[in-house]
Amino acid sequence: MAERAVAGDKARSRQSGGQRGGRGRRRLSVDERREELIDAALQLFSARSPEDISIDDVAAAAGASRALVYHYFGGKYELYIAALGSAAKKLSVLLEPPTEGKPLERLGISLKRYFDFVESHAAGYTALLRGGPADRSGEAGEIVDGIRRLLLDRILHSLDVAEPPPVLRITLRSWMALVETAGLDWLENRDIPRADLERLLVDQLVAIMQTAGRHDPETGALFDRLSQEELST
Repeated sequence: MAERAVAGDKARSRQSGGQRGGRGRRRLSVDERREELIDAALQLFSARSPEDISIDDVAAAAGASRALVYHYFGGKYELYIAALGSAAKKLSVLLEPPTEGKPLERLGISLKRYFDFVESHAAGYTALLRGGPADRSGEAGEIVDGIRRLLLDRILHSLDVAEPPPVLRITLRSWMALVETAGLDWLENRDIPRADLERLLVDQLVAIMQTAGRHDPETGALFDRLSQEELST
């Protein structure tokens, strides 16, 4: 009987501990619990296509129940959109334009902040660019396009350009695609120092702007102005 009593005490102790652990998790606020689920989803979406990930996968990764995920998001698509939105919001905060320095110095600062996000939020960045429907339609497309519009705006701000001519707009958007590809490649391989990659990307922008300037007088005038400002003391 004594042994059964001890066993019973141990069982009750385990149950009590489990309840305390459960209460500890329930003490998370709504926002904290939601962010916990989003973080788990981002990790999964960055490695696999959303079509290959189930609500059960997300629940298991977050240490939560399937019902809880449905409670917060309603379904997988809603969770995916929330995850993309979270990644985009973090990136937009980092891309606030610097106010000091020469144009290419300001651009370099913005690029460094961009890669701060790439490195610190690798899952979010990868999910933002690789995951989702192939045609990028609907809300997912709007989120990605919104980030690209924001990045274009930040670049134009760094170059002191209010309204770009078509050739410059196309050139900058082409460079942005290059930056996105470079970010994904760097996360995959990391075989070049990040600072070297950032300088390379700035130099590549200078090179393609110089080429674009041969096709458009406004872009050519901008390139000449930037060159003069960079050479000034």
